Amino acid sequence: MCRSIVRLRDRDEIAAEEEVRAAALQFVRKISGYRTPSKRNEEAFEAAVDEISAASQRLLEAVTARPS
Repeated sequence: MCRSIVRLRDRDEIAAEEEVRAAALQFVRKISGYRTPSKRNEEAFEAAVDEISAASQRLLEAVTARPS
């Protein structure tokens, strides 16, 4: 869907928070069709980026976790 989003997990290494947020931003831009939202839509746009970043970070942490 969005070829500019890169894989954020490489074996047991988790991407930096900035990389996760950048990927979330690209995803929201693609889904919404806006590179930069209008002032009217800015709050919803940023909330979506925050939610996707948080969900992505949880996923990355969960799939790389190994039992002791």
